[in-house]
Amino acid sequence: MKYPIGIQSFDRIVEDGYVYVDKTDLIYSLTHESSIYFLSRPRRFGKSLLVSTLKNYYLGRKELFKGLKIERMEQAWDVYPVFHLDFNGSNFAEADALQKRLHGYVAGWEADYGLASEPDRLDLGGRFQRVLEAAHKQTGRRAVVLVDEYDKPILDVLDVDPVLEEHHRNVLKAFYSVFKVADEHLQFVLLTGVTKFSQVSVFSGFNQPKDISMDGRYEALCGITQEEIDRYFPQPIADMAVDYRCTSEEMKQRLKQQYDGYHFSKRMTDVYNPFSLLNALDSRSVDDYWFRSGTPTYLIRLLSHFRENINELTGKYYRPEEFIDYKADVERPLPMIYQSGYLTIKDYDMDFNTFLLDFPNNEVKSGFLTMLASSYLQSSEDTGGWVRDVVRTLRAGDVDRLGTLFTSFLSGIPYTMRRKDDEVERERYFQYTFYLILRLISVYTVYVEKVQSHGRVDCVLETPQYVYIFEFKLDGTADEALRQIEEKGYAREYALDARTLYKIGASFSSQTGTIEDWKTV
Repeated sequence: MKYPIGIQSFDRIVEDGYVYVDKTDLIYSLTHESSIYFLSRPRRFGKSLLVSTLKNYYLGRKELFKGLKIERMEQAWDVYPVFHLDFNGSNFAEADALQKRLHGYVAGWEADYGLASEPDRLDLGGRFQRVLEAAHKQTGRRAVVLVDEYDKPILDVLDVDPVLEEHHRNVLKAFYSVFKVADEHLQFVLLTGVTKFSQVSVFSGFNQPKDISMDGRYEALCGITQEEIDRYFPQPIADMAVDYRCTSEEMKQRLKQQYDGYHFSKRMTDVYNPFSLLNALDSRSVDDYWFRSGTPTYLIRLLSHFRENINELTGKYYRPEEFIDYKADVERPLPMIYQSGYLTIKDYDMDFNTFLLDFPNNEVKSGFLTMLASSYLQSSEDTGGWVRDVVRTLRAGDVDRLGTLFTSFLSGIPYTMRRKDDEVERERYFQYTFYLILRLISVYTVYVEKVQSHGRVDCVLETPQYVYIFEFKLDGTADEALRQIEEKGYAREYALDARTLYKIGASFSSQTGTIEDWKTV
């Protein structure tokens, strides 16, 4: 089986015999229900392949769709003039990059339809409008416009160059306003991207597109569902199971925990990250492919402004307006984190119309927290290597070495990061530091601030052989921490547990920024 790793052209996938997960029934429904759409999905989630499939469909290339669902649904296979704008591949941090890209597209289309280029008399939007009108008149069919990654010109300069960011917004707003005045010449329009911007919106100049990002009918338009995995990939999963010395069902579960968990509507249909899943099947190895492919720089920039702890964002219910539209407010990055794919919907409360947001799967949780810990803590330690050392130490039950590892990691954090002016901020930094560190060690079951009948224990970490109960004290003593574990009875629920139990008390100094005292019983 050939996997289309990094291939986004529908025609190449079909002609060269790569596996294609058939979404064409959804494409048929999409193209016959409305005319102007917007779709937000995370990066590397198949948006470009969707655009390419639509392009070939509207070009009437029936031979490419042989044997697919749409072949039985479509009768006409009419040929439409298609205008494809792809903003991938350009660096829009350069001042005139956007205008050059748009001018290149429009000039090429003007040549295709025999129109004299008149940049002095008409702006880019006006010239594009003239092209759409000419295409309609010359072909007798209305035009199709497909825009891939419409928001990249804005994301490239977001929080870097506010003047250029605003300029790009205005350029795109003026260009897309053509969709309003040229409505009679348009058959179908789709804009894809990561984010949905509001306020000074690039969409405000024309009739608002129908946003299908959370439409239950199209939640599986990009990505791969469990039913599709069972239909298309049973043999590759069986082959992986042999390598991992487990059953096919156990292999499915492993893939599910690593790459599944995305939900894009109230229907809560499980959607796998297609990039990671296909890479795993191709390599026959469960790794962090999506994160290896790069973390968006705009997200790192936004998180540097963020004053809340990530644990204060996850596992909470939100109204749709709180996470759907990005309002260009660097102090409120939740919509960007959600739209970029680092959080997803995990539950829907119909009574209150609210959505529970949390990490979609192990790959995203581990990668995001590692990125966040490296950025927030700025430790000189190799975070990934340190986590592996901690996991091996936990596996061995070596509590003394565990204390050494924690101390060395915390000692590597710059003084400027841990210096806080007041007691509340010091306490908050201390709590968040340990939250990030312990969430990183998520290969095992970790309960942070676990609620018990007698109180709230700072952390409980469980492995197959050991149970570790942690209590931390800021500017206190390890003995005080151990005494609290005993007095609150944090270990009682493990009284009949056959695993070895360790109670660990640790004190954290706000002056030195590391562990001053570590005791175990």
